[in-house]
Amino acid sequence: MSAGAKNRIQALSEQLVKPRQDPGTFEDIPRIPKVAADSNAPRVKGKVIIITGANSPLGIGRASAHQFAASGALALILCDYNTSHLDTHKREIASLWPDVKVECRQMDAGEEADVKRVVEECLSLFGRLDVFFANAGISAHAKRVQDSSAEDFMRVMKVNALSVFLAVKHASTAMQKTSDAKPYSGGSIIATASSAGLRSNAGATDYSASKAAVISIMQTSCYQLAGTGIRCNALCPGIIETGMTSAMYTAARARGTEGKIGQLNPLMRGGVADEIARVAVFLGSEEASYVNGQAWAVCGGLTAGHPYVVGKMA
Repeated sequence: MSAGAKNRIQALSEQLVKPRQDPGTFEDIPRIPKVAADSNAPRVKGKVIIITGANSPLGIGRASAHQFAASGALALILCDYNTSHLDTHKREIASLWPDVKVECRQMDAGEEADVKRVVEECLSLFGRLDVFFANAGISAHAKRVQDSSAEDFMRVMKVNALSVFLAVKHASTAMQKTSDAKPYSGGSIIATASSAGLRSNAGATDYSASKAAVISIMQTSCYQLAGTGIRCNALCPGIIETGMTSAMYTAARARGTEGKIGQLNPLMRGGVADEIARVAVFLGSEEASYVNGQAWAVCGGLTAGHPYVVGKMA
């Protein structure tokens, strides 16, 4: 067998290599065939996970680290350009889930050398990579397009969109590395997009364009990784209380108008980071084994239709 043919076989996912087992029957009907373990099992047991944008105490990255740890992760690598809180997050996770290994890394998610370095360190430390949550993102001050600068636009595109391209490029290579502990290629790449990437009027031009790019990168990449068992999905949060939106929440609370935040979605409220983190863990687990190339809106229903005036239905 040629080296090329051997590499192609090694890059195939477990589902393509191993025929699905006959689940048998119950009385005169077939039992339900399954790919993932039962839901009461730890969702990401034994998996190694990289999370970018993990520094903010209010952020989706930190909340997701907790959910991945609670769901049986072997190891977490928490990354951010700003590392002021990463060691605190590490100590907190150790106090709650002492068996989970936690590493912290300073990383510019939009710089290829940084992404490549962290992925290579992950393989050196743990011999595998199973989930890459490309969560790093910024938002420039909201301005009309006429008042925005090209420099601001490209800075947002670099952090929000280029970072996802780099995550897919380097994480997908690492996820195809096999071993006795991980005999088949596979993994999950999750990227934080936004409801602003699905609908207009939910963010500034640069931010919205970058998040639409994130969705496109993930949907295109899933086809380019066909057969590897690597799934690529975008998460599209609505209005969530994070470090990025904290000033808005603080101002609203000072005015006594916090209840107006999120009023345009059918749940009529904003969300918290943990509500996004739980979807991230699902997408990173084998329970989402047939979810690929999707833009999952977690927005209280905002993107399900046109905004409506409270008390009036179309």
